[in-house]
Amino acid sequence: MAVTSEPTSAPGAASAESGRPADPQPPVPGALSALGWARWTWRTLTSMRTALILLFLLAVGAVPGSMLPQRGVSVEQVNNYVTEHPDVAPWLDRLYLFDVYSSPWYAAIYLLLFVSLTGCVLPRALAHYRAMRAQPPRTPRNLGRMPYSATFTTAAGPEQVLTGARGRLTRHRIRTETDGPNGAKSVSAESGYLREAGNVLFHLALLGLLAALATGSFLSYRGNMLVVEGDGFANTVTSYDAYFPGTAVDQDDLQPFSFEVENFDVSYVQEGEVSGQAASYTADLSYRSSPEAPERDHKLEVNNPLSVDGAQVYLLGHGYAPEFEVRNSEGDVVFDQPVPFIARQERTFTSDGVVKVPDAGEQQLGFTSVFLPSAAKGPGGDLVSDFPAARDPVVTLTGYRGDLGLDSGASQSVYQLDTEDMNRLGESPELRPGESWKLPDGAGTVTFTGYSDYISMQVNSNPARLPVLIAASTAVLGLLATLFVRPRRVWVRARAREDGRTVVEVAGLGKSENAALTADFHSFATSLRDRLREGPATETGTKE
Repeated sequence: MAVTSEPTSAPGAASAESGRPADPQPPVPGALSALGWARWTWRTLTSMRTALILLFLLAVGAVPGSMLPQRGVSVEQVNNYVTEHPDVAPWLDRLYLFDVYSSPWYAAIYLLLFVSLTGCVLPRALAHYRAMRAQPPRTPRNLGRMPYSATFTTAAGPEQVLTGARGRLTRHRIRTETDGPNGAKSVSAESGYLREAGNVLFHLALLGLLAALATGSFLSYRGNMLVVEGDGFANTVTSYDAYFPGTAVDQDDLQPFSFEVENFDVSYVQEGEVSGQAASYTADLSYRSSPEAPERDHKLEVNNPLSVDGAQVYLLGHGYAPEFEVRNSEGDVVFDQPVPFIARQERTFTSDGVVKVPDAGEQQLGFTSVFLPSAAKGPGGDLVSDFPAARDPVVTLTGYRGDLGLDSGASQSVYQLDTEDMNRLGESPELRPGESWKLPDGAGTVTFTGYSDYISMQVNSNPARLPVLIAASTAVLGLLATLFVRPRRVWVRARAREDGRTVVEVAGLGKSENAALTADFHSFATSLRDRLREGPATETGTKE
């Protein structure tokens, strides 16, 4: 058996039966080259839609920073949050939600927004600059189609009409031309470029604001510390409880100022629903801008920071530092100083603290303590504080003896006591100022000698503060121009009739819908007519 085969037609060849060419094969889209992908990525990144999305993400990313305590503001509050929420806090920490503004994901959004705005704003600014230098558009052939149009006749000649129109359009860019088959002359005027200029200025200022903030993050530093009333502070890294330098900050560049807290006063609301709420904090400081500078005084308040050589010292809050005297078994004083306690309840200032006595003898001493500024019996008979002021200060102690673990090499918090290698001595009675607790087994004596106030403070040095202020102010000015400037176009055409009179057409177009523009156009047409000293105008075709 013979097997025969017919040749297959090539794509595009004529069909043997119909004699018509076969349908061509659809083209296969080719893959983008590396340069094509780069162009597509750049266009997508620099589009206004992407910039708005990134700006929205930046705002959303800042929400956790306003809801959760941040290490850059208060390390103590972060530690308290971790203690109160031991299950969820480690996960939040892994996501940098206690360091939102220095986190990698927030920095990525920030940098992408900066690049996107740069790619959006700079070409737009150049386009607006070219538009400002260009002439206004030509006069349309049919002015009656404009949102506002009016027509009147006058005995003045066309040149006189256009001269009068130019005199009324002093704040407009003007273009004069001859158009139409009858030799009609016209004036084309445009104003309101400040609106788009304000829009461009706003976005350029926003770009400058981002750049200033980024510069500030490199050149600025901040630090937190607690200073007990009567003590001092020198601006060195070792003096801070928490120190956050910028990338380009060297510890030798810190301003060499120092100060001493002479006195601290706090007043509370005594009555009403907000009883116990702080009414004012005031600290009297004596400071020097450098070791050689003369001493000066400053009253530090919440909204009145101390400014020294570009650094600002802010008052954040206050607390209590109970004072203890500890004697060992031989009666020697081995500890005598105030110890800052951390407020457990802001409304009553019930505070917790730890006293560590490493030099008590062969075995070290440690105490966990609760300070009650205004001791009172609670509903269940327990001892509580019912007011934040120190009306009846009381402390209670739980004592331990053994090894504090200070020589282990591991870092310890001053607000926590490691009791793993220590034996419990027991609990003290309620101690008021001047009262003592004799420790069991002849371990010594603890005396509650009184208390001092301490203030929590923050030092902030940011050389980009002035550029940030200028950029923010410029952005507001640009936004105001965008909101209140009304761009418009006005055309005036003058054409001589056979009877010697001149037909004048006036038209106006606003780039934004605004009822006031129609009234402005009508006022212009009326004033032009009156300037030509003609009788009542015959107005037609006015469109609201």
